[in-house]
Amino acid sequence: MHRIGMIVACETEAVLEKYPDLKKLEAPKGFEVFVHQDKNFEVYVMHCGMGSVYAAAGTQLLIDRYNVDTIVDFGVVGGLTQEMKTERLVLVEKAVHYRYDCSEFMDLKIGQVDGHDSIYLYTDKTLLEKALSVAPFLKKATIASGDKFISKTEEKNWIHETFDCDICDMESSGIILTCEANDVPCLLFKAVSDCLTGGAEEFWKELLNVSLMCLDITDKVIKEMYN
Repeated sequence: MHRIGMIVACETEAVLEKYPDLKKLEAPKGFEVFVHQDKNFEVYVMHCGMGSVYAAAGTQLLIDRYNVDTIVDFGVVGGLTQEMKTERLVLVEKAVHYRYDCSEFMDLKIGQVDGHDSIYLYTDKTLLEKALSVAPFLKKATIASGDKFISKTEEKNWIHETFDCDICDMESSGIILTCEANDVPCLLFKAVSDCLTGGAEEFWKELLNVSLMCLDITDKVIKEMYN
């Protein structure tokens, strides 16, 4: 039976609404873990909190304690282009840890993590193609990931122009790097909650609705891939 780990930063309300059968498991202080059982797979839902550090710790915990063989992340993100409007659904093809900067003392570009040939961190290509075969309407996207909520249009424009990213969040880089270190494939579903000109007010207004929409397609793809 497949054991899938699902990372949840702040979209817990949507998960509890989608899976009323969730069973809460014992977890270390600061984390909440639930399990949802399906016919051919189990989903271990990790509520870890916001930011790349929490996301990386939660991912490692799922791998070590619950022996998951795949990590799936769903969540809400900010749009960095006019195309990325509220409720737009995407699959993350690659991420840039844009707040990672060792350029002043190493031969690395801003956003390039030590040990990597470019600034981009990639999700699992096989899982990505399988997901697109189930939901071909999803767009492949590049995400800028760093521990800051971005609300100002000028800053969103700068990130897009500098790193060629479509969307931004605070967790993706931590998830991808941790999965890479453990040779565990990951797949990241995202939905835009605040557009290029939106900010915190739009984020909170759209959070539950957009989270449910994103989780619905995540659930559909998982069932098609593993049942």
